[in-house]
Formats: sequence, C-alpha cells, structure tokens
Amino acid sequence: MTDYNITATIPAVEALHRGKLVTIQREQNPSATIRADYAATARKCPPYCIQPMQLAAGVETLGELEVLDFLRRIRHGDSQLMVVDSRTADWYEKYTIPGAINIPYAQNMAGEATDLPGVKKTLAEIFGAKEIGGDYDFSEARTLAIFCNGPWCGQTPNYIRTLLSLGYPAEKLKWYRGGMQDWCSLGLTVI
Repeated sequence: MTDYNITATIPAVEALHRGKLVTIQREQNPSATIRADYAATARKCPPYCIQPMQLAAGVETLGELEVLDFLRRIRHGDSQLMVVDSRTADWYEKYTIPGAINIPYAQNMAGEATDLPGVKKTLAEIFGAKEIGGDYDFSEARTLAIFCNGPWCGQTPNYIRTLLSLGYPAEKLKWYRGGMQDWCSLGLTVI
C-alpha cells in the first residue's frame, strides 16, 4: 500500500514495458523534487513555445489519468491502442513513461508528408494503416496517445499535424499535452 496514491481509488497502475510488468505509482519520498530536465521555466520561443490546449479539430487532449487508462487497457490486451513517445531516442532512453513506444518525430515524421523516409513503414507496420494505390486505409489503424517533453514542446503537435495531413483520422489521435514535464511534476514512475 502506498501513502501517495494516484487518485483516492487508484493506488497504482501496472503497464507492460518491453515485455516486463512495471508498476506506475506516485513518488513515495516526500522530499523528492522535479527532475532537473523539467525544472527550467524560461525557454526560448521559438522553438519552445507554449502549445494550445486544443491542437486540432477532433484530436482529444489527454491528462495523466487518461494516459494511465490507455496503459491499463493495453496491458489487458487492447492491441488497438498505443502510447507513443515522440521524443528522440536519447531522451527516450534517459527515461519515459512505462509502456510507451519510441517512434521519434525527428526520425520518422520530419519534413514534407509526401516524401518522408520511413513514413510508409511506420504507418503500415507499426500503426496498422494499409497502403492502397498510394492512399491509406486507416479503418484498422491504432488509436495513438502521443506525447513529448511538455506543454512547451512542439514535437508532438508537429507529429500529429503530419499524421492528419496523411489522412490519419483525428478521432484516432490523442495528445498528452503535459508530456514528460507534467508526468514528472506529479511524481509518476518513469523507466
């Protein structure tokens, strides 16, 4: 039993990360502080501009409890959902939300939507879209909860806009706007 629960009725959530069960809970040390990577409050804009709460029509903005619900549902076998860390691999390896899969914006989704190296592989092999004659069928594509470093980070907004420009249905795109900054500020488990 933990002293610092996630909510009054949720002490912890279990998620699968790289095939291993991880317990996500709030930090239990009352002296703990936010990670140094997220302590800075002055960030040059651009590129670190505060992002809107509503990113695009039909794209739902998520909070931590909704991300935890995604992770719980994935752990219980919902293969149509995916939590995507859009940060670069070095940030992902440093720490991430347990259960998140790293598909970096800069690596797989940067540039023009029509000539992205790796985008067809990402859409078809990872996200579940089907290419048919140069177009995509998203009817069986996964619903994605995508995040980056926080409300000042533009990676996920650009990622989502790129996916929308390719025809990915807005209702299958979810944005965890708070990202790692909010996750860490709440003392939730990282891996």
